[in-house]
Amino acid sequence: MTTTFTEYSAQQEAKGNIALAVLGHTYALCEALRHNGPDGYEFYPETGKKYHKLIMTDTGGGRSVHCFIDKNTGEVYKSASWKAPAKGVRYDLRLIKDREWLLENADWAGGYLYAR
Repeated sequence: MTTTFTEYSAQQEAKGNIALAVLGHTYALCEALRHNGPDGYEFYPETGKKYHKLIMTDTGGGRSVHCFIDKNTGEVYKSASWKAPAKGVRYDLRLIKDREWLLENADWAGGYLYAR
């Protein structure tokens, strides 16, 4: 069975819509972390080839990676280092239940990212 151009275009559009929704959820998580964290801490995404890397900055100018979010799937990973996520998906931003829980309970220190 071959894929027609129209089917291929629809598939690409759907993938683009998911990636755009994941980016929106990523910014919502940054805002929730800002809201739940101490004054002076900021959170923002840096986008790479595969992941949105959530960066946390403090008032002293320190920077660290809070978590990684897969750009195409919305899967959230704890950070293992500055450049790589830890193994094992912690949450999925595409799932309403996961997303709502995250936005309510995500804390700036990242305790919610430990394996459950």
